[in-house]
Amino acid sequence: MLHPLVSQLRFTRAEFKRALEGLSDPDGCKRVEPMNSISWIIGHLAWQEQRYWLFYGQGKMLLPEVQTLFAYGAPASTPALKDVWDAWNTITSAADPWLDQVTTQKLQEYVAMKGKTTSYIFGSLLQRVIYHYWFHTGQSIAIRKMLGHTGLPDFVGDIDGEAPYRPE
Repeated sequence: MLHPLVSQLRFTRAEFKRALEGLSDPDGCKRVEPMNSISWIIGHLAWQEQRYWLFYGQGKMLLPEVQTLFAYGAPASTPALKDVWDAWNTITSAADPWLDQVTTQKLQEYVAMKGKTTSYIFGSLLQRVIYHYWFHTGQSIAIRKMLGHTGLPDFVGDIDGEAPYRPE
């Protein structure tokens, strides 16, 4: 059975996508300073998922350019919306089989980097990703409002039906 936190991540991803429905490439690439463009934000979340689930979890670096262009602290940019969605979809699709198998025991394991154990456990990283998505979902909606978009989501979707609380 899917771990409850993985269910929450899947719901959170869906809500992020819902917040960006109908976004055009020109608007996705606009930068409302000092914030990054929404397209950069999508790449940034792809970076985090690749780093945690593919690299830390499996030792894979599927799209090295994502690691370079969208890491925390990377310069602001305005990449094409299609390109970052393609990267995001590639990375999340590759991460999902690993996430499908994650257990409470695995979430309590420390992450190893370069042969050394870190102070991070996979469960904390999973929570960090979920909260990071919510942060950038709100930020993206704010950017869209500043660009004059209307009819945007104004509250969390159907969490009771799609991702209700479920104990481990």
